[in-house]
Amino acid sequence: MKKMVIVTGLAVALSACSSSEKKSTGGDTENPFLSEYTTPYGVPPFDKIKIEHYKPAFLQGMEEQVKEVDAIIYQTEDPTFENTIVALDQCGELLRKVRTVFSGQNSANTNEDMQALSREMSPLFSKHNDDIKLNPALFARVKVVYDNRANLNLDKEQAKLLEETYKDFVRGGANLSAENQETLRELNSKISMLQLTFGQNMLKETNAFQLVIDDEKDLSGLTEAQISSAAQAAEKAGMEGKWLFTLHNPSIMPFLQNADNRELREKIFKGYIMRGNNGNENDNKDIVKQLVTLRLEKAKLMGYDDFASFVLEERMAKNEKNVYNLLDELWTPALNKAKDELKDIQAEIQKEGNGFTAEGWDWRYYFEKAKKAKFDLDESQIRPYLKLENVYEGAFYVANKLYGITFTQVKDIPTPHPEAIAFECKDKDGSHLGILYMDFFPRPSKNGGAWCGGYRSQTYKDGKRVAPVVTIVCNFTPPAAGEPALLSADEANTLFHEFGHALHSLFRDVHYYGISGVPRDFVELPSQIMEHWVFEPEVLKVYAKHYQTGEVIPTELIEKLDKSGKYGQGFATAEYLAASYLDMDYHVQKNLPANQEILNFDVLRFESETLSNRGLLPQIPPRYRSTYFSHTMTGGYTAGYYSYIWSEVLDSDAYQAFKETGDIFNPEMAGKFRKYVLTPGGIDDAMDMYKNFRGKEPNTDPLLKNRGLK
Repeated sequence: MKKMVIVTGLAVALSACSSSEKKSTGGDTENPFLSEYTTPYGVPPFDKIKIEHYKPAFLQGMEEQVKEVDAIIYQTEDPTFENTIVALDQCGELLRKVRTVFSGQNSANTNEDMQALSREMSPLFSKHNDDIKLNPALFARVKVVYDNRANLNLDKEQAKLLEETYKDFVRGGANLSAENQETLRELNSKISMLQLTFGQNMLKETNAFQLVIDDEKDLSGLTEAQISSAAQAAEKAGMEGKWLFTLHNPSIMPFLQNADNRELREKIFKGYIMRGNNGNENDNKDIVKQLVTLRLEKAKLMGYDDFASFVLEERMAKNEKNVYNLLDELWTPALNKAKDELKDIQAEIQKEGNGFTAEGWDWRYYFEKAKKAKFDLDESQIRPYLKLENVYEGAFYVANKLYGITFTQVKDIPTPHPEAIAFECKDKDGSHLGILYMDFFPRPSKNGGAWCGGYRSQTYKDGKRVAPVVTIVCNFTPPAAGEPALLSADEANTLFHEFGHALHSLFRDVHYYGISGVPRDFVELPSQIMEHWVFEPEVLKVYAKHYQTGEVIPTELIEKLDKSGKYGQGFATAEYLAASYLDMDYHVQKNLPANQEILNFDVLRFESETLSNRGLLPQIPPRYRSTYFSHTMTGGYTAGYYSYIWSEVLDSDAYQAFKETGDIFNPEMAGKFRKYVLTPGGIDDAMDMYKNFRGKEPNTDPLLKNRGLK
């Protein structure tokens, strides 16, 4: 009962804070979170939510969840599936409601106040979560139900929820001694704060760098659209008459591909790979070594040899040996392919009469020249046919052909940002499936990259399905003045990828939060399979239309695109695998260093040795270096960056199933994919879900062929 005193004490403390915060915001009625949303489709009222609303709603949400947990523990009835497991799954509704909105906005439209609130709330969230997971009275009730599971006559979904709930407590430290639980609390709090700080530092570093050009001749090689975009960026930054380039992908990548000025390519390239490694207040090297050490300490405390073992136990891969086996199988053919590409690049350098050896800032520039020489194709030929609106309409077309669903733009609805647009998704029978937001262009308040998130998860309430609110967030090339946004082939691929995640969220149909998710190395299957349709000739002819003339992309250009599709996969695969190795190598460390060794641990040397020992070409940095490797250092893909290539084995094999039918829109195959992969959440084991769809386990042959590695 001692632990319950702690929990109840927290409730009192939160109640006091919550009351104080309510007064400062004028009471519950003024805080949008503290009442039912009255917006269309029940989406968050983004236009009414202010920064001062979050904290009191957070505090009240935690207070309410503590009371709900107390009600589960102190009820007089014996533990049952409904009064303990389901009640626990459903509790914390207000907190979940607020955190979902805050998390989405803090990633896509953050500011200093939101980041400060993140730092303030992080230890409170960590403590709140631990107070629940480490509550002995609550765990005792869960364990009673779990131990009696054979006699409960549960259906498959209920049985999975019970299993996951029990496992969640055990993996949360419920079986540890009281002393070790206190140690775990400290570790969780420190790790949470370090992960948060790493991400905030990364955003600051990305926004801090500026390449300002004031001499027009230094723009040589860039397209008119790229020059115009840079002029707009400079004007917006108060530097009218100049050109501004940043480390956001739509700015730096075209510059590295096209800018003739080698010195400036080197400058922006080094700015990119040095993020978090500049010896300033945003330097992430110390955070990396602290995170790696604390994660290992947590794994040891939980009875595992290393942190990767702790994480992978819940993944499809199961153990680090299986991960390394896959990475190793791909590494040598990828490296050999990259060496061939480097020869082509070096040949292009020599054609120009230059004698220097290619460096990292030369790769993309001379690769574009080599591709043009080999296939008579460059990106500027493709972009005019990839108008943004046409591309997402192309994704909608594919979804309609496969599943019969439709997307209709909704305008009179609050959006997460003024630039975001909204669509209602309806099923083939006309029923409402959910709302999809899309937010396309970079801004200083937005994290880099692209992702799919949500502002409300699919669930059931009072026997009725609660539809999800999903968001796709990207950092695409902004439109030039007076022109539409024209995407690169890679950006079009990214849109289809994130749209695949969105379909997974929209189709999910489960009754409990605790089984809505799938393993990290399975979650990329729904997204990556969508990439297979984006450049299919049948699909291109539907959406790839010239933005000025409306002309459908010529067959000749489609053929060039197809022939060149595998060119460059050496570089792409090697840089990806390098990052995957780096992530794994950090988290398979099995020995805790002494304090002095921690202080002396050199993150950059570890990174260098990890990659050079495997023979990575010096011209290819890993896709993410340690100091800006958000996937692993902020917790989302820790010991899990390999998941993309693991899922690619699945998606390549799954798409092969469509191809084998002779119809890439085969309705029977699409129906099976929706039923067995997109709908059930985490009710089934991931490999069972795949085998239910495919009828067998996948093999790597389709992946190797798709990447041109076999």
